[in-house]
Parts: sequence; structure tokens; C-alpha cells
Amino acid sequence: MAQLGTFGDVAVDLDPADHVATAEIRRAPNNFFDKTLIASLADAFEALDANPDCRAIVLCSEGKHFCAGANFGGGDPGIGGPGRHLYDEAVRLFSTKTPVVAAVQGAAIGGGLGLALMPDFRVASPEARFSANFARLGFHHGFGLTVTLPRVVGPQKALELLYLGARLSGEEALAIGLCDRLAAPDRVREEAHALAAEIAVSGPLAIASIRETMRAGLADQIRIATDREKAEQDRLEKTEDFREGIAAMAERRTPRFRGR
Repeated sequence: MAQLGTFGDVAVDLDPADHVATAEIRRAPNNFFDKTLIASLADAFEALDANPDCRAIVLCSEGKHFCAGANFGGGDPGIGGPGRHLYDEAVRLFSTKTPVVAAVQGAAIGGGLGLALMPDFRVASPEARFSANFARLGFHHGFGLTVTLPRVVGPQKALELLYLGARLSGEEALAIGLCDRLAAPDRVREEAHALAAEIAVSGPLAIASIRETMRAGLADQIRIATDREKAEQDRLEKTEDFREGIAAMAERRTPRFRGR
């Protein structure tokens, strides 16, 4: 295994024997994201795109959870601020070329679910948890879920998940196509690597061509969607309902929304 270095909190290595790279997020235990982390992932994936020895990538995280979303309870999640927005970096990540398999352990919640839907495939354990919990926070979904969630599970199921904010197990996610394979918790990363290695056996020019066809226009769709998502998030962030949703989450109680 060849170490290719670190990109912020993302460590990257490459197995030259099977042409599979591993990009590991190192923000254990929850691996909360912010603009800096998504920019680091985009930097790492762009570097792997330029590496002729890399034919597939495993996206994984150390610690308990794949990505528990943005850390709203811990101060500024770094979504906005001066310069580029988090979603600008997300568009850059969606624009990268190499096939990606996510190894999902623990939670992929909120924006963490959005991150899990950037890859081509997801391998999870039965104990994994998936949730688009935004409405339960009095908030609008983001990270391009407007586009990616219905692409994966269909528009009707996507609407249900967004309205209800339901939390799905790995088995429930597999049943609706939200993840592609299940593995025991201690084998999730190994199984994700095996799937990535299967991809890497195919002709690299053919895989690149097929991926470009199947994901044609996806990054542009993500840009349009995140522009809308960002505007709605900015609007709802100023409401009493959003403040109540965050407080209820922190206090582990049912929110009492008032529609204002």
C-alpha cells in the first residue's frame, strides 16, 4: 500500500496491486463535515483523477460514524463564510471522474447522507443508519439531495424520506436501494475495497466512458440544486422553527414547531 499523503483531514493511499485508492476521513468519532473537509475531499479526488495507477476509490471514515452531518450543536459548521461556499466544493467533488465506493459504518445523517450519495456505490453494515432528518430540524435538505436521493431510491421514496426524516437501518436501506451491499461491521471497508477492485479489473477507458455517460450533467444538476437548497437553508435558518429543531435535537426531545 503506497501512502499518497494527506489532504487536510483526509488520508489517501493507493494499492498498486489492484489500482484501488482509499480516502479516509479522520475526524473521529462523528466525522462532522464543514467546507474545509469537503474541499479536502475534492482536492484528494482530483489528485487521484490525475494518477494513472488509480482506477477506483474507497471513501471511508475512521471512528464510530461515516458522517453524522454538520455539527450544528458545536458552533459554526463552516458552511458559508467569505469566499467559496460549502456547496461550491461539493460541486467540485461531484465533478471528479474516478468511480467511488463508500464504506458506511454507523451514521450517515443529514449532509452525511448527501456525502454518502456522491459515490457510485455504498457498502454498509446492518447496524448503519441513514437519515435525511432536515425537516425534523425545521430545515431544508442540502448537499444536492434534491438530485441524488431520487436518482437512487426514486422520487416517491425520496419525498417520503425527506418529509418524515425516518432513520433507516442498513437492511432497510438495502431494501430500497439506498445501499448496494451489506457486510458485517468489521468487514464493511474490506467489502467496499473488494467491490472497488472488481470495478478496477474492467477496462479503465471503458469505465471512464460509461461513468461519464451515466453521470452526464450530474455536477451541473448539483450546482442548480444546491443554489436552490442554499437559498432555502438561508431563509429557514432565521426562523423560530429552526432554532426549536436544533434545541430539540440537543435535548433529545420531540420538537414543538409553530410554523414561524
